[in-house]
Amino acid sequence: MDHDVTLRVYYEDTDLAGIVYYANYLKFIERGRSEWVRSLGIDQAALKRDHGVVFAVRRVEADYLRPARFDDMLTVRTRLADVGGARIVLEQEVLRDGERLFVAHVVLVCLTDAGTAGRIPPQVRAALSATRH
Repeated sequence: MDHDVTLRVYYEDTDLAGIVYYANYLKFIERGRSEWVRSLGIDQAALKRDHGVVFAVRRVEADYLRPARFDDMLTVRTRLADVGGARIVLEQEVLRDGERLFVAHVVLVCLTDAGTAGRIPPQVRAALSATRH
């Protein structure tokens, strides 16, 4: 199941040419992931407090297809691709009026307070399973 977040490109997001600076796409997809997790009813602060785990990006593979520009309205789309014992794989894209501008394959890992890989808590796994229906 896809999750969409809409955002506007601000002047601060662009470079001298008026196009979105490449690193800002990573910020855009981070917002998309944060809202996706929130939409699943997962409280990341509670996970850290109660279970001692957080999610961190381990890998991003990104393709920049077309530029976004100042004042564009963009959609950040997030979809679950796979879940392992300690990792979550997402496919994300940034679109303008349905046109793909940026795509990314993102691997997240569940980390303990000690910085080692930890199992994804059962309630998170259950919430993720619900997105596959």
